[in-house]
Amino acid sequence: MWLLHNLINKLLIGGNDVCVEVDDINLVESYNFNLPLRNEKGKKDVLVGSHFTDVPHIKQERKWDCGLACVLMVLRTLNINHYDSEDLEAFCPTTSIWTVDLAYLLEKLSVSFSYITVTLGANPNFSLETFYEEQLTDDIVRVNKLFQRSQEAGINIECRSITGNEIALLILSGEYIVIALVDQFILREDIFKPDFYGGSSSYTGHYIVICGYDALTDEFEIRDPSSSRSRERISSRCLENARKSFGTDEDILLIHLENINT
Repeated sequence: MWLLHNLINKLLIGGNDVCVEVDDINLVESYNFNLPLRNEKGKKDVLVGSHFTDVPHIKQERKWDCGLACVLMVLRTLNINHYDSEDLEAFCPTTSIWTVDLAYLLEKLSVSFSYITVTLGANPNFSLETFYEEQLTDDIVRVNKLFQRSQEAGINIECRSITGNEIALLILSGEYIVIALVDQFILREDIFKPDFYGGSSSYTGHYIVICGYDALTDEFEIRDPSSSRSRERISSRCLENARKSFGTDEDILLIHLENINT
C-alpha cells in the first residue's frame, strides 16, 4: 500500500510542466506524450488486485447530455442527492458540451477533481470530423474563453497525457473515479450497441465514468449513460484506443473521493 500511495503522488504531481497559458483564442497547444509509468528498474509496473467503486448508473435523456449524466453519477457517488438533471442543465446552459464545461460545472458544485488534457483550448483541426463540423465554429470562441478564465475560476488544468496504466493505479487506490471522453464508435467494439448510438463509423464523442479495474483480466468497469446495462467491463486496450482517438484530446476529469459524505 505504501508503494501504491507513492506512485499515486508521483502521478498527481506530474513530472512535466508543459501547460501554456492561452493568450489568443485561436491558439491551441497540443502534446502527445505516451510515457508509461515505470519502476526504478525501468520496467513497466505490474498491476495486481482489483477495486470497484459503487457508482449508481444513470441513463442520459438526450443525445447530447451524456456528460451531464456522468456528472450526476459522480454526485450520487458522493452522496450529493439534492440535484437532478434539470438542475445540471440550468447550470450548464449549452447543448454542445465540452469537457471544460463539465469542469466548470464540477467546480460550481464543489466537487474536488483534476482536469487533464493534451490540448489547451478548442482544436480547430476537429472541424475535419463530422461530429464537430456543425458546432465548432460557434464553440471555438466560447470554449477558449473558458480555458483562459479557468485559473480565475479556481480550475487547474494539467496539460499532459495519462496512460491507462496510470488510470488503473488511481482506480486501484480506491480514492478516484474518472469521467473520460471517448470515441463511442471504438468503445462499442467491446460492448453491445448503445441506445443513443447514431450508427456512424466516424468519431462520435461520448462521456463515460470509469469506476473499477481488475488486474487479473486487465479490464475496466465503466458506467455508460447511453447503455441500458447498469455496469459493463471493457478491455484496457479498447479503453485506451477509445480515449486516445482523434477528437478526444485525451480529456479526463479525475474525481477525488476522499471526502465522500456519509
